[in-house]
Parts: sequence; C-alpha cells; structure tokens
Amino acid sequence: MAKRAEELKQYNDTQEQMGTEPEESGSKWRFPHIYVLLVMFIALMSLASYVIPAGEYERIDGPAGQEMINAEEFNFIEAAPIGLMDFLTAVPNGLIDAGPVVFFTFMIGGVFMVMHAIGLIQFGVDRLTRKFMNRKVLIIPVLVVSFASIAAFVGTPELSLLYVPILIPLMIQLGYNKMMAAAVALIATSGGFLGSITNPGTVGLSHQLAELPMYSGAAYRALVLSTIILAGVLFLIWYAKKLERNPELVEEDRQEFEEKGGLEQEGPVELSLRGRIAGIVAILMFIGMIVGVLTFRWDFVQLAGYFLAMGIVVGIVAGLSGDRLSEAFNDGFRQVLMGAMIIGIARGVAVVMEESQIIDTIIFGLSTVVSQLPQSVTILGMLGSQGFFNFFVPSGSGQALITMPIMIPLADLVGTTRQTAILAFQLGDGISNILFPTSGYFMATIAAAGISWWRWTKFIFPLLIAWTIIGSVYLLIAHSIGWGPF
Repeated sequence: MAKRAEELKQYNDTQEQMGTEPEESGSKWRFPHIYVLLVMFIALMSLASYVIPAGEYERIDGPAGQEMINAEEFNFIEAAPIGLMDFLTAVPNGLIDAGPVVFFTFMIGGVFMVMHAIGLIQFGVDRLTRKFMNRKVLIIPVLVVSFASIAAFVGTPELSLLYVPILIPLMIQLGYNKMMAAAVALIATSGGFLGSITNPGTVGLSHQLAELPMYSGAAYRALVLSTIILAGVLFLIWYAKKLERNPELVEEDRQEFEEKGGLEQEGPVELSLRGRIAGIVAILMFIGMIVGVLTFRWDFVQLAGYFLAMGIVVGIVAGLSGDRLSEAFNDGFRQVLMGAMIIGIARGVAVVMEESQIIDTIIFGLSTVVSQLPQSVTILGMLGSQGFFNFFVPSGSGQALITMPIMIPLADLVGTTRQTAILAFQLGDGISNILFPTSGYFMATIAAAGISWWRWTKFIFPLLIAWTIIGSVYLLIAHSIGWGPF
C-alpha cells in the first residue's frame, strides 16, 4: 500500500505539472491533459463545419483602417467543411497565427529569468514577505488593485503571465499556495480588463466603431470596475482565510517549494549597488511599456521586442555577462514553453472556424436570437452572446471588429444606448476570459502555476457567477437611465 501511495503521489505530481487533474485514490477517471482538451475542441469545430452552414459578412474598412464587417450584408455561401489535412494543420497554423502572442510569452519568460538571475525577484519577494508577514491578508487588495489598474488603463491581461512566477514564491512564503498566486494575477488582470476605462483595444476601438467620444462614460465604467474588483478582493480574502484554517491545503506546495531551495534564506536578501540600479531601470522600463501601449498602441510584436530589450538592458546594467544573460533567457523560454504551446493550440480552434467560414454564421445566428428578445432584457442577451462568442474569438479587439458593427445598430433598434452595448461587450468578453480553454493567455497562466483547467474552473466559478450578476445589474441600470451620449 505504501508503495502504491508513493507511486500515486509521483504520478499526480507529474499530472499537475502538465495541467491535468490529479488522480484520486481508487479513481478510474481523470480530466484530460489540456493539449487533449484543446485538440478535442478543434475536432468538434471540424465536425461542426459539416453541420453549420458557411456564411460571410461583407468586409469594409473601419474608422482607423481596420477590416470590419458590414452588418447589413450577410450571405450564405458554398460549404467549406474541414478535411483531414485541414484538421492536421490546424495546430501549426494556430501557432503561426498566434505567433506574436507566443513570442511575447517567450519574452516575458526570458525577462523574468534575467531578473531572477540578478536577484531582483528574490529581493522583491523578501521585502514584501517581511512587510506583510504579520498582516498578510492586506497584500491581496494591494496587489489586486495595482495589477487591475494597469489592465484597466492599458488593457494587457497577458501580463498575468509575468506576475504568476513572482507571486508563487511570495504567496508560499506568506503561507498560501499556487492557486492563490494564479488567482491574484488572473482576477486582478481580468477584472481590470473587463472594467476597462481606457483600454485602446476594446473601449477605444469600440468607441471608434460606434462613433462615440473616445473614452466617454469613464465615470460609470470606473464604478463598474470598482465593484468588480471589490468582489474579487473579497473572494480572495475568503479563500485566504480558508487556507489559514486548513494548512494542509498549502502543505504540498510548500514542500515542493522547500525541495527547490525556496525557503533556505534566513536573513534579508540584499542587492549590490548595480543590482539596485538595475531594479530602478526595470521599473522605469515597465512604466515605459505602459506609456507605449497607451500612446502608440503597441501590438504584441512591438511588446515582445520591448521586453527583449528590457531583459538585455537590465541584465547589462546588473553586470551579467553575455553568456549568463543568454542562459537566463534560455531558462525563461523553457519555463513558459508549455504556456506558449497552449496559446498556439487554442488558436487552432479559431483557425478551423475561419477556414470553414462558420464564424460569421455563428454571430449572425446569435444576433438574430438577441434581436427577438423583449427590449427590457435585450442588453442581457447582448451580454450572454458576447460571452458565448468569446469562446470562438477570445481576442478583445478581434471580437469588437466582428460583433460591434452588429450590436451597435441592434442597440439603436431596441432603444438602448451604444455606450451600454459597448459595456455589455466589455463584460461578456472579460468575464469568460478566465474560464474558456480557448483563451490562450489564461491557459498559459494556469499552466505556469501548475494548475489544471478543471481544478481552476471549480475554484473560480462562484466569482464568475457574482461578476455576471454585478455586470447584469449595472447593464440594466445603464439601460434604464439611458446612459451615454446616445
């Protein structure tokens, strides 16, 4: 029995690292590996191409030259079902299509390991641990509000990939676990993203498409954001108290951390003068990244290049040799390899739908259903349809270009404001970002924390229900008061 228990523990450790639900003693079923799950979705969409008719909207140039749909011109076209070779190449094509995000993920991993090699990560974790050890629950609102503020203004929830490797040692040192680390990163970034105030890729683009004053209605969105973040903080504090009452829930993560030497440091972690200067440079360059996204609307390719430069500059300032700097990047690439692969495989679902030309048919069907709802609840139909469509197109800007040209005239037709329709898009897109396995950055983040999708879903589902209720209430209020310029 002892041998079987040890074998089961080793097996479960391996499964957890791969993002798969560990096997219970005596259990014959376990949740599939995330690669298997995503390939199953690709296969399902391939089969759907034989059932769902192909269709397309006419494409026109948007206000800033982006390609968008003409909501008044939809036609069914000749079927283009997915063949065997199309299915086999969905994953490679997904990796190619998601290339900018994949390389951005690699750069985040590289930068993190450069900072780890310098000692900046250890220094920051040590200072935060000592500062909050006697009032550790207070670190939750501090971190969540900080990360959410960045996402609310810049709109980069993908930064959760950068936060998680830093948060894991911090949370374990404070007596929590890896789930808490992932939850703080994802709840903060997704909460800030769905309540965005000046996110260029969702709010800004939607305002352009709706011909509204850029970033108008910020005060009401700030109220929504505050409530969403408050709910997230309360949920995390409840979980923190649960962990404090049940220390066995953190023991496995703590033991793993100890085995890796994470708790060997007894005295304060110190940095050399060059290390401190490098830390200041890193902070300034991070602020520069925020300015670049807001001012120049950098895409993932530009962000990847910027993070590469950031890692090199910070490493040189700290005194790393060329070989040591290169090896730090290599270590970082290895750390995020699985997450990067997940992003590409998840993109394969959209590739299949695009090649079979059923995406437009799905949005046409959703808009038809929403238009048949009573006017008083049409806005909730918009929320639900945006959340559902986010499974197929998890990109916020991509979803805006596809759905906003339909939802805007629909809002005019049913008597709700365009501003309210945009808020429904924000909420529907953002809430489901940390639920659907086709959301690449989300899956990469929980993979980096060693948490399976099924385990995460069971953990986060109550908060998602609360967020949905909060969002629905705010949408109904916005509809009833006629919120917005028009």
